[in-house]
Amino acid sequence: MANGTSNVDEARRALGKRLRELRQSAGLSGVELAESLAWVGSKISKIENGKQTPTDQDIRAWTGATGTEDEAESLLAALHNLELQHAEWQRLLRGGLKSHQLTLSQQDEKTRLFRGFENTVVPGLLQTAEYARARFAAAVLVHKVPNDINEAVKQRMQRQEMLYRPDKRFHIVITESVLRYRLMSIDIILGQLDRMLAITSMRNIKLGVIPFHTQYVTDPRHGFWLLDDELVRVETYSAELNLRQPEEIQLYSRIFEQHAAVASYGPAARAIIGRVLQELADEAGEADSGS
Repeated sequence: MANGTSNVDEARRALGKRLRELRQSAGLSGVELAESLAWVGSKISKIENGKQTPTDQDIRAWTGATGTEDEAESLLAALHNLELQHAEWQRLLRGGLKSHQLTLSQQDEKTRLFRGFENTVVPGLLQTAEYARARFAAAVLVHKVPNDINEAVKQRMQRQEMLYRPDKRFHIVITESVLRYRLMSIDIILGQLDRMLAITSMRNIKLGVIPFHTQYVTDPRHGFWLLDDELVRVETYSAELNLRQPEEIQLYSRIFEQHAAVASYGPAARAIIGRVLQELADEAGEADSGS
């Protein structure tokens, strides 16, 4: 997933391969299918080889001609996923960090159930202002985007207001690594851990922590968010992937449930967070006394 263009190309080729299989199963040659649809012959070849992206109308015509109308919705979902899944960070952040936060807020408003898994950083919805500021500063450094950190932090804090809305539900699972990674100063991390302790008592947020000793069912490869059953959002170094294909949503739902099943909640989660907080506080105290 390191290169956005190759991702889109691969998805286009995969869609073309599925369409070729439908044509072949119907016993049609490329020429015969093109004639039945009144298309130039080269269009069939270009679509099947991922050289041309079909339209919605093309998909419906193809499935109609091959007698596979029941495949149309799945294929259309794959097409729309191809069109929407990959948004490069440079384009997303071109208008500044605040602009991207506003875009996320629009999706937030439509979502009722948020399910998130993070294995590296504290989720944005749970971050303190200081933690968010440090993360935005890292984004400016890595992506060379406009520095509107103050505005972005303010917008992220405003997004967090939905944590208190009764019509929203949140199930968030993090690994113990999230609590321990030194991505900013210890003082900032201590403030964030204190915030995490408070979050474990919030009524509409179910926060789970997977301790280091846990035996995983599926490896914690990367973080992701499930927004209702409509969208999976995955962030990589180069891109934000928005996955909408039913098969992908079902896959990530299963993986989330597997991670959630081995997480600790309530008092057990607070014990893990509290232990890490105490260890870091002791370390900070030793550093202060040493100076």
